[in-house]
Amino acid sequence: MLGRRALCSLLKPAVFSARVGASGAVAGRRGFADNTPATATDAAHQDFIAAWRKVAPNSEPPKTPLTFMKARPVVPGSIPTKLTVNFVLPYQSELTSKEVDMVIVPATTGQMGILPGHVATIAELKPGLMSVHEGSDVTKYFVSSGFAFIHANSYTDIIAVEAVPLDRIDREQVQKGLAEYTQKLSAASTDLEKAEAQIGVEFHSTLNAAFSG
Repeated sequence: MLGRRALCSLLKPAVFSARVGASGAVAGRRGFADNTPATATDAAHQDFIAAWRKVAPNSEPPKTPLTFMKARPVVPGSIPTKLTVNFVLPYQSELTSKEVDMVIVPATTGQMGILPGHVATIAELKPGLMSVHEGSDVTKYFVSSGFAFIHANSYTDIIAVEAVPLDRIDREQVQKGLAEYTQKLSAASTDLEKAEAQIGVEFHSTLNAAFSG
């Protein structure tokens, strides 16, 4: 699994410094969604509230995750013209309720195109190129790993461990790293050295392939 440190080492210096503030905090950090209106429409949640009030009628029931969750929009009768995408990283939200034409993600089974009306499924992501298509505009990201949750109502939630816009990655550094790890793999004499070099080769090869994808 590719981490943030490995990707940050390949970012263009000016871009990376712009994303980190003077206090060391990453710009665009995502806060807690604790101001979401309570819906409490789930039957199991209502049963819990009713059981609590029987046992402790003078105490307010504790809040559960469902208290803070918005209900998903219902599945439309016809296929929408747009796909609504949420793209989230552990430290920030890249896309929030963004309406696009299509998203292509690097699933473990191969490149997967997601269009409005896609059948509901969950896809595990592997290191590779993710592209967001909006008209003639295409935004490309390199993602390390994660999951895509595709819902029947033409909503898709993409959660990645790490992702970087492709135009922020220094291609020369990628090619330099690929050459270095290829050399290390050829010179490796122990299983540990071979394993570490192989991971480096695969990581930089995937990044390099993303530029031509």
